[in-house]
Amino acid sequence: MAPPASTLTAPASAAIETAPAARTRGTALILAGILLVALNLRIAITSLGALLEEVRTGLHLSGAMAGVVTTMPTIAFAAFGAIAPWLVRRFSPGRVVVAAMVALVAGEAVRVATGSTVVFIATSALALAGIAVANILLPLLVRQYFPTRTGLVTGAYTVSLTAGASVAAASAVPIADAFGSWRAGLGAWSVLAVVAVLPWLPVILRRSGTHATAAPLNGRVRPARTRVGWAMAIYFGTQALSGYATMGWLAQLFRDSGYRPQTAGLLLAGVTAVGIPVALVMPALAMRLRSLRPLVLALSAMMIASYVGLILAPHGGAVAWVVLLSIGQGAFPLALVTIGLRARTPEGTVALSAFTQSLGYLIAALGPLVVGALYEITGGWNIPIGFLIAAALAQTVAGLAVARPRFVED
Repeated sequence: MAPPASTLTAPASAAIETAPAARTRGTALILAGILLVALNLRIAITSLGALLEEVRTGLHLSGAMAGVVTTMPTIAFAAFGAIAPWLVRRFSPGRVVVAAMVALVAGEAVRVATGSTVVFIATSALALAGIAVANILLPLLVRQYFPTRTGLVTGAYTVSLTAGASVAAASAVPIADAFGSWRAGLGAWSVLAVVAVLPWLPVILRRSGTHATAAPLNGRVRPARTRVGWAMAIYFGTQALSGYATMGWLAQLFRDSGYRPQTAGLLLAGVTAVGIPVALVMPALAMRLRSLRPLVLALSAMMIASYVGLILAPHGGAVAWVVLLSIGQGAFPLALVTIGLRARTPEGTVALSAFTQSLGYLIAALGPLVVGALYEITGGWNIPIGFLIAAALAQTVAGLAVARPRFVED
């Protein structure tokens, strides 16, 4: 005799009922993983910047060696980011991002346990290698797992990245003071990097299901042979040049204009604070617009207006220039979301992301160096800011080229 119909249909019915819940949990887990990875992508840099003097004293670093340490991030992002496409052709993106976070944990943990300058620099490079690879992978992960929410998720992880950088910069010294050592102020953040690994473990171990870890990518896309690839790299690089120059020198500009050091620091922090809602809104706005040209032009215009204001009235209009600069630096989240918009395939996305960010960070490294050199030579800010205006004009031209609806695979 055949079993009752209800017996046959119950398992199927239960599976149908639990499938949406499983998909929801899987989506939430991956989103948490992306946001936690992003949260860690600047912490190792800004916490070191806040404690650089203590690290120099503790490790007896020369001025030249301290310069190497501060220049390492952009160089590492360029060098190690370039290997990300090779990695995802051999391993799934989920496994690669876990390996990147493990490298970050190891680098952050070991560098605070050593008294050797060489080991400190080597392990800092290891941590930066993990950050560089994760930088490249995030646009790919967003595209793969959230294809209909690319703008929203890109905005969310950009905010997470910015928040992590700000919190680490503000908290590193208090943590070091509380524990009586700069090593605690740097090493404490490795715990957060460990937490970033946890959401990815069930993803990479799952063998089946909607949110199983994606397979390694096949095929090879060469952005260096395309106009859109070069336009993306120049746009990303010139906006990052402005960002790093701002982080390095804006507080000094305000101090030179008559502000107290504490107030100058608050004005610099204001660039980040105002930039958080801009970073959240900008990618979603870019996804809704039929053309990116208005955004490119508006952001560049605000950035240039801020620079002109800093030349003409650096003290009297400081708050206005900070707000305009913060909005203008919305070019960073715009560049990140545009990487996904200018590629048709996952292979194209990771290749374009690697080329854009690797070359872009090489360009960005010029920002604080050139601004600092021009400031030292001229003793004022007009020429350095003129250099930043020229970079913003180059950014505009590259941005208008990026705004054209072309794809790197074409």
